[in-house]
Amino acid sequence: MTTQLNRIRRFCVLSGLSGVAGVVLLGVSFAINSAPPPDPSSSELLAFGRQHFADIVWGAWLQAVGPLMIVLFALALVHLAGATQRLDGWMTFFGATVLMTVSLIQISFYIAALNTEPTTMPPISLRVIYAVQHLYFIAAAPALFLPLGIVLLRSQVLPRVYGYLALLLTVGFSALGLVYLMTLTLPAWVTAMGGVQAFWWLGASIALILRGRQLAQTESTL
Repeated sequence: MTTQLNRIRRFCVLSGLSGVAGVVLLGVSFAINSAPPPDPSSSELLAFGRQHFADIVWGAWLQAVGPLMIVLFALALVHLAGATQRLDGWMTFFGATVLMTVSLIQISFYIAALNTEPTTMPPISLRVIYAVQHLYFIAAAPALFLPLGIVLLRSQVLPRVYGYLALLLTVGFSALGLVYLMTLTLPAWVTAMGGVQAFWWLGASIALILRGRQLAQTESTL
């Protein structure tokens, strides 16, 4: 019995640390990967890429690994909630796949923009990045937060407030995606709003670490 309790507590701690690490990696990626100047010409983009080459590449790497660790945390929540065989659990898996796909597409064009040949590659890649940013608000974030919020509301894995906040984030991101659907380049403040979800992941990760003992004791009584 003690071994089982320790295993559950350890799983909660490691899963929570995965979420915390993912948020930290994303934060570092955005800190070192500065945006190009507004409405840059091809020559300005080429110069920007040469000047910030290492920062862009490392930022892309961090922005690929960070969401992967966050998704691992999300799937751990589904597992702890016993929802792996329910529709809301399956839809969380699907949402995590959509989020990772959108993230990896955007990161691919970060790297593609560094190519100096042909000279049209940087501006085209930048426009694709702007287009993909729409997908985060339209589909990626809502597809993950909606089912995950339902999973959390139907379990005791985290305080219920996290479930309600996940549903609130779903509404907020969906609304921004719809309102700015006709705007080809999202305003900077809208893309910055995407960072709000980092606070949810960080809070949920810490909460899971702190609730590991309680969840282990609950499991032992079932």
